[in-house]
Amino acid sequence: MPKLTETFARKVPQTKSGTDKHWDSEVRGLVLFVGKKSKTWYYQKDVGGQTRRVLIGRFPVISADAARQTALGFALDWGRGAGKKTQIGAPTLAAAMEAYLARPRLRSETHKHNVRQQFDLHLKDWMRLPLDEISKSMVVERHRSMAATPSAANHTLKMFRTVWNHARRIHDLPEAPTMAIEWYDEQPKGIIIEDLKGWRHAVDDLYNPIHKVFYELILFTGLRKTEALTLEWKNVREDHIHLPMTKNGRSFDLPILQKHHEILAPMQGLSRKWVFPSPKAPSGHVGAPEKIKWSPHAHRRTFATVAMEAGVLEEIVGRLLNHTPLSITGQRYAKPSLDALRPPMDVVCKELALRSENP
Repeated sequence: MPKLTETFARKVPQTKSGTDKHWDSEVRGLVLFVGKKSKTWYYQKDVGGQTRRVLIGRFPVISADAARQTALGFALDWGRGAGKKTQIGAPTLAAAMEAYLARPRLRSETHKHNVRQQFDLHLKDWMRLPLDEISKSMVVERHRSMAATPSAANHTLKMFRTVWNHARRIHDLPEAPTMAIEWYDEQPKGIIIEDLKGWRHAVDDLYNPIHKVFYELILFTGLRKTEALTLEWKNVREDHIHLPMTKNGRSFDLPILQKHHEILAPMQGLSRKWVFPSPKAPSGHVGAPEKIKWSPHAHRRTFATVAMEAGVLEEIVGRLLNHTPLSITGQRYAKPSLDALRPPMDVVCKELALRSENP
């Protein structure tokens, strides 16, 4: 082990990937973490069978001599037992992500899978880095490098910010470095199905009858794609569909009518578990229905648009779509019953049926 002098810290090369750790030969516990773009001093020691690490600061802002004196102070304090109260160093991004995803009231398993997938795809080289080694310049550069897909760039770095802020509740971390990002302007497409008779022809022409029912169901319920594809028969009741976990982290009950049972009738008997089964899929249910001109989310927008055009109040449309109300009253107190939501659902279904009927 070398003595971590000013000369050594200045000359030690940055890594091409990952982080190298250089321990001091004289002050036990003093370590210099060297990454691709930064060099950071820490003091680390095992206390009660648990490794504890405290950030000293970045080199060259913190010199080798200053780091050495700080480490000696920590060693003295920890020798007297004060180290037991010293906070564990910042977690790695991987550890922080898993801690965030372990929250009991987090969204669906699909959401968790998507977070891991996005981090693995776009932030893989950061996963082993302690959070306090991920700088403003790093996040700005990563965001800029994804400019070709602005929505993905914003989504990935905003999720990184969410993970950071969750870790900040426990660890002594500064404000998330994403504060330095200038977010890309995202204009929602807002596409709806304006030609519902054309939609009917497109759906009727689908080769797979299961996919046909899928598109009919999401149009006449406003369900999200994943909510419909993962629907189980045990959650299809006589008067409602029960969703145990939705995008906003809550369960949801959607009133259904005879029209919905007629749509689902062809699916009866194909599977004891899944409404939209697929024997070839590892999950057991359809994962990617055959594409048509309009996306699944365009069906959801169309449900909302037709509902409002038919005179359904915006607040009620939001309830049918399981949107989180903006007001405190709406969030905590006003809970319309299934019976109260069934008449507006009937209005929407009748209007959709009228507009999509073949001439």
